Amino acid sequence: MKSSFSLKNLDLIVAALALAVLVAVTFTNVFMRYLFAKPLIWAEEVQLLCFLWMTFMGAGAAFRYGSHVAIEVVVDNLPHSLKRVIEIIDYILVVLILGYVCYLGMSMMPLMLKIGKHSNILHIPFWLINVVMPIGCAVMILCTTSAHYQKFFRKKDAQISLSEDK
Repeated sequence: MKSSFSLKNLDLIVAALALAVLVAVTFTNVFMRYLFAKPLIWAEEVQLLCFLWMTFMGAGAAFRYGSHVAIEVVVDNLPHSLKRVIEIIDYILVVLILGYVCYLGMSMMPLMLKIGKHSNILHIPFWLINVVMPIGCAVMILCTTSAHYQKFFRKKDAQISLSEDK
């Protein structure tokens, strides 16, 4: 059961870990720069990597928990059937856009592997930095699909089982 929980929240764990490393490296770099006048020359590369992974992995978790910013005042005041149509259109548009960005990220990977470019200081391969884009978009697609499935089908299942119990 616990392994299922960990796998379900792997994106959240990766985002939290990236945030922790980002804060620690930033704090340490500020400390080193202003107290010892010796900044960490590698800090910017680690910060960039952590920021990208935190953003893309955290966005997947935000889709799962419905935490993205939304202005729903218009949609909430519509009739239920029209609201459902707009939510379906919204889901389709989100999946299409994320799918396209995922496709672009995947098509970039062979080029990154072929040129073999690395970051200047830590020699991190650029494919490792950029692979988060297709992974993050795939996670976002899975999470938004799961959230919409829960919204549209689980409510019906719960209502049917409740009515059968009576």
